[in-house]
Amino acid sequence: MSRRRSPEPLVWLLFSGGGMAAALLVPVLLFLFGLAFPLGWLPTPDHAHLLALVEHPVTKLVLFGLSVLALFHWAHRFRYTLYDGLKLKAASTLIAVVCYGAAAAGSVVAGTVLLLA
Repeated sequence: MSRRRSPEPLVWLLFSGGGMAAALLVPVLLFLFGLAFPLGWLPTPDHAHLLALVEHPVTKLVLFGLSVLALFHWAHRFRYTLYDGLKLKAASTLIAVVCYGAAAAGSVVAGTVLLLA
């Protein structure tokens, strides 16, 4: 008798991967583009240099991975906030579909934007 496997381990993997990626990369990007460049602590890269950097396939892959993992991290955290914090367990299927659907849609948008960049 085979039991249907739960997707829960994959969801927790995306949650933890997204949290780790966001914790490591987002503060660096915020520091560089929010403080260091505007305040003149580091020389500001010119537009052509940043465009060449963003157009590189490896950079696109890293930005896409960061976006996808951060979105799924948000979806999982928000889902359990609604379940446990607001006690909305009665609508568990709807909440899961909306949260992970929004993360998947955001991933498609991020991929489209990066492919067109």
